[in-house]
Amino acid sequence: MNWSDIFTLHNLTSLIDILAVWFLIYNLLLIVRDTKAVQLLRGIVLILAVKIISAYTGLSTLSWIMDQVINWGVIGLIVIFQPEIRRGLEHLGRGSIFVKGRKENEAAQKMITALDRAIQYMSKRRIGALITLQMNTGLEEYIETGIALDADVSGELLINIFIPNTPLHDGAVIIKNNRVAAAAAYLPLSQSNLIPKELGTRHRAAVGISELTDAMTVVISEETGEVSITQNNELLRGMTRDDYLKYFKDQLFTDEDEQTHKILINTVSGFIDKHFKGGR
Repeated sequence: MNWSDIFTLHNLTSLIDILAVWFLIYNLLLIVRDTKAVQLLRGIVLILAVKIISAYTGLSTLSWIMDQVINWGVIGLIVIFQPEIRRGLEHLGRGSIFVKGRKENEAAQKMITALDRAIQYMSKRRIGALITLQMNTGLEEYIETGIALDADVSGELLINIFIPNTPLHDGAVIIKNNRVAAAAAYLPLSQSNLIPKELGTRHRAAVGISELTDAMTVVISEETGEVSITQNNELLRGMTRDDYLKYFKDQLFTDEDEQTHKILINTVSGFIDKHFKGGR
């Protein structure tokens, strides 16, 4: 294999082209995330699939109809998603795409501060609490079992929810995308024999959700005020303030530079494996 044939200007240009397209698509997805645009992506994919199938199978009438839908749909999408398009251009003009990791860390820090305030208050007064934070695995089926809130995360709100003898006291609070998605939600109880017998239903629910998802759950014991955290089928008991604050930052903070380096390395490695190693 001649290495001079690999590291050519053409191949370097192709690599830069791939990375540029990846960057644009990735940031476009970030812009439309959590908007109504995401809900219509399946419909768009379905229309394109029907168009391709009809064109290859000779269904001329269906193909013509899909052509009209696509042609007029472009105008319709511009009208429907005018707020999202404007928001995307504003983000681009402010350069917010390049500081998204920093903004995510700021939002995470705000949530950690609210959690800390609630944990300190409830732990000292031995108020039982169960707070689950969605990570990568979706928790929609558990959110649906509770009372929908969609509220900003604040220490005061979390404290009020878990005050004894209130309607939302029983069950779990689920936090999704830095917002309180639901309260009084039901979590699956673990049947593990490894859970100490002195621990109650809250701890079993916290371990149960950690067995099925990658969610992080904070438990406050109403008997002792002890703070525990479960994640990935692991129960961490007796967490001090320094312990859980460090754990929150490790799990919730984004190292933008490190993630960018990993993505670039994986992209370049994949490009080399696909185009060069296979040609040996």
